[in-house]
Amino acid sequence: MDKRQLSAFISVFEERNITRAAEQLSLTQPALSATVKALEEELGTQLFVRKPRGVEVTEDARALYPHACRMIQDMATLTARFRKRHDKMPLTIGIEQDIASLCLTSLLQQIGEKMPDTLVTLDPGCTGDIRLGCESLRCEDELFMPLYDEPYVLAYPSAHPIGELAELNLELLYGYSWVMYPAHDSHQRFLPFYGPSAGAPSANAGSFTLALDLVEGGFGLAIAPQSLVESRCDLAYRALPGYPLVRRLGICYAIQATENPAVRRLLDWLNQA
Repeated sequence: MDKRQLSAFISVFEERNITRAAEQLSLTQPALSATVKALEEELGTQLFVRKPRGVEVTEDARALYPHACRMIQDMATLTARFRKRHDKMPLTIGIEQDIASLCLTSLLQQIGEKMPDTLVTLDPGCTGDIRLGCESLRCEDELFMPLYDEPYVLAYPSAHPIGELAELNLELLYGYSWVMYPAHDSHQRFLPFYGPSAGAPSANAGSFTLALDLVEGGFGLAIAPQSLVESRCDLAYRALPGYPLVRRLGICYAIQATENPAVRRLLDWLNQA
């Protein structure tokens, strides 16, 4: 297996959709399908079950995923180690889904200012020397450097009457339709806001980005990170009633990644900031 096959596998695994994965990788759907099929034939197992609206992952795919991510990262580390010294220091940053452009831009501006001799490469998903993501989604063997906390807010269409209410309380929220995240790590934290509706969502989503698509489509309200809602012209938001909910964003990295000089410099600088 090669890097191209592993990258294709990781993208399909994370997206659960051939079309979206192909767009991410700038490939045609037939080319991506052929790459995945070649990997399946090499391994002698089926990794994905094709469905009308996407794919389901097999148990073998679940077993392969963390190893594939680590192999991609190791390849990047080896490339960095053997580059000539006069080259720019390479730094590959993986970007988890549901990270707003504003959050990424802030980090990149700091890297550009403090580390101008760095060649930055951005890749989607769980890959790279380091990863910009949420602390709750870091792998067990990863370290985490927090950058900032971001509040969850109530997202709704700009013209929704809930925006005219002077105050919000839990009882008022119980009467609305909700877009929920049954498979997301934050689902349990959101249940108190759903109330009796918790067992009857108007729609389900596998990510905050997809949930906001559903909100724009009129399927109901959703709880989502503030930065993602702010990027939507047709959506508005307000603070959740009661205790605040936040997610912590930062840098996820394996200890081996610090062998890359660019990673060491970035972490050292962030520690001092």
